[in-house]
Amino acid sequence: MIRDLVLGLRLAVGGGRMSGAALLRLTMTAFGIALAVAVLLPAAAVHHLAGAQAARAAAIKPVTEPRAGVAPLLTYNWYPSVGEDYVKLTAVAPTGPDSPVPPGVGRLPAPGELVVSPELAAKLAAPGGDSMRARLPGTVVGQLSRDGVADAGDLSAYYGVPAAQIRAEGDRGTAVYAFGRPYTGLGLPAAMLAIILPIAAVLLLPLLIFVTTASRMGAAQRERRLAALRLLGLDARQVKRVAAAESLVGAGIGLAAGIGFFAVLRTFVADILPFGLRIFPEDFVPDWPLVVVIVLLVPGLAVGSAMFGLRRTIVEPLGVVRQGKPTRRRMWWRWVLTALGALFLAASLAFDRGNGDEAGALALAVGSVFLLVGVAALLPWLVERLVERLHGGPPSWQLAIRRLQLDSGTASRVVSGLVVVLAGTILIQGVITSLSGAARQQASPPGAAAAPVRVQTTAAHEAEVVGLAASAPGVTGTHPARNIAVESGSERTYSVVGDCVALRVEADLGDCADGDAFFVVPAKGGTAPAGKVRLRSSLHDSEEIGPEWTVPGSVEVVRSDTVAAAAEGTMLITPGALGGLALPESSVAVYVSGTGDPRALTDNVARAVNPLAWHATVGTSAYVDEFVARDQRMVESFRSVLITASLFVLAVAAMSLLMLSIEQISERRRPLAALSAAGVPIGVLARGSLWQTAIPVVVGVVLAVAAGLGLTAPILRLANREMIVDVPVLLALAGTTVAAVLLVTGLTMPLLRQVTRLDTLRSE
Repeated sequence: MIRDLVLGLRLAVGGGRMSGAALLRLTMTAFGIALAVAVLLPAAAVHHLAGAQAARAAAIKPVTEPRAGVAPLLTYNWYPSVGEDYVKLTAVAPTGPDSPVPPGVGRLPAPGELVVSPELAAKLAAPGGDSMRARLPGTVVGQLSRDGVADAGDLSAYYGVPAAQIRAEGDRGTAVYAFGRPYTGLGLPAAMLAIILPIAAVLLLPLLIFVTTASRMGAAQRERRLAALRLLGLDARQVKRVAAAESLVGAGIGLAAGIGFFAVLRTFVADILPFGLRIFPEDFVPDWPLVVVIVLLVPGLAVGSAMFGLRRTIVEPLGVVRQGKPTRRRMWWRWVLTALGALFLAASLAFDRGNGDEAGALALAVGSVFLLVGVAALLPWLVERLVERLHGGPPSWQLAIRRLQLDSGTASRVVSGLVVVLAGTILIQGVITSLSGAARQQASPPGAAAAPVRVQTTAAHEAEVVGLAASAPGVTGTHPARNIAVESGSERTYSVVGDCVALRVEADLGDCADGDAFFVVPAKGGTAPAGKVRLRSSLHDSEEIGPEWTVPGSVEVVRSDTVAAAAEGTMLITPGALGGLALPESSVAVYVSGTGDPRALTDNVARAVNPLAWHATVGTSAYVDEFVARDQRMVESFRSVLITASLFVLAVAAMSLLMLSIEQISERRRPLAALSAAGVPIGVLARGSLWQTAIPVVVGVVLAVAAGLGLTAPILRLANREMIVDVPVLLALAGTTVAAVLLVTGLTMPLLRQVTRLDTLRSE
């Protein structure tokens, strides 16, 4: 057995005059295996990465259940922001010497001290860190260790304050008796599976097809060598062991190359992740059981594919005998896969729209994978049925049809890689286009530019915020706006009370004067409260009831496309319209107007109100524009990453198609040369090669478009979004697939010209 394996290894890199073809097969097999391993190992590392992050997150979770003999640590959380960065600030105050200390913190910060996460420290030290520093109270005295953050991108800090300051917040503060909850394992949300599983299928199926195609390259030459080995005395089992060893060489080289690429990737993976993600490289390690599966499965795929290719071949000492016409393909299992996908997708539609139902998302994920695999399985069967019914036509067409009638499965299997990529790309493009189209429908009102800074506070600290903000450089005015509720019977209407400058930040009002009241009609319609109403607190934890108010009969209706999303269906009231009524407890937004650059003005105001800590959270008035811009940037980044990955896998699928075309021309060099010698123009042979590849591709494109659109609809329904079909992009994606076929045909032309030369026929 060992001698047989050694002989197979020698044949993989040698073989006399066929060494060039053997080396090409070896190179392509190794390349395909390396690509597959380079994709699978990072995918296997994601589970360990997420598990390590979840374990650290569990370790820093506070325990609020009282424990005897433990003086609790008082905490209060708030979340200031700078642009797209949100910082989790936790005020801490010990109540005794044995108060618990959060993980990653050497000692509790004293009042006025800050202990920041490594990523936050890097943000503060980077150019432009002044804006971030303006949002943080206190003085930075240290950094959290790795045990104190869930992942490398955490922006968090602990801020020391006196215990009385947190006690003054009442129930909004938290008493912590310990840190660390039991880690119960990683649960991946089903909604995330609905995206991850189809993407994994799109990326992996073409790679697996590429590996199997590469491992079968040079099959005819290999079979002749095996027949020669039979002539030398090897039996059938020994020949199969030689063939397995021959395929194992490329698999071993590719496996080593893929592992090496992953090892290099780990060293700088934290710097190349999209969407601003940060990780600890030490966490990016695949689980060992998965590594063992990959190491055994991927090379086994190459060997198994080579063995599977010999299933209908009988290697005899005097030549190779193939069985007759292959048996008719069975369709039941292909339709079962597709039907299962359709059933799971139909099941996902049975759940309520937009409620994020886990079962619906899981059904959608499983159905997506079944449908993608079913499309790939149906393609060979459909092509076989189609070519059986095609007859006549020009000579090039007849050559292609006859060749597909004899063997359409090989071409269809390779083309199925292109089909899966196209279907997945249509799915991704459809989801992204629909989501980004919904995001573009919102915008901040024009009045937000007049008062670009927004300071969120409470009525108790309104006077302090107004005084401190007014003292900031560049400030020309402050405009407080109270958030209350107007109650009419059982109906409550969110309302904002402020001057015209503050109200114009919420909606485009047109003419406005003190004493006016406005009602913003929501998109779905509605009417303003009328008659006597009750003013109530808008705070969720307050039941304070204010005085009665008679709604003026001259409430102006606002119908504007430039309305902040939160302002739809609200009343906007100037103080004069209330007639001096005392307002109930409420949150307050102080809008600040000024001169100069809005960003510099925002930083100046943030520094001025900094001593108030969480009682004054500074942001921008045009927050809707910021949200939309952030979502658009995220969508564009997501689009770029996935389209790039799709084009890469499309290139891999096209390489599989190219290898198949080269292999078929090499195997048919004698009949092709004979046709050329008989007077058949090379153009006819070239067009025949084109039709032979194009027919499965056209059938596949139709299947891919149907599958891609069929998958997009239920995913968008689960996200409660309307489906937007970008027809030009859809045509461009289908055209790219067709262009790949034309490119492959063009690349095979030199080989076709070579094999049809007369001296080639003489050598045969």
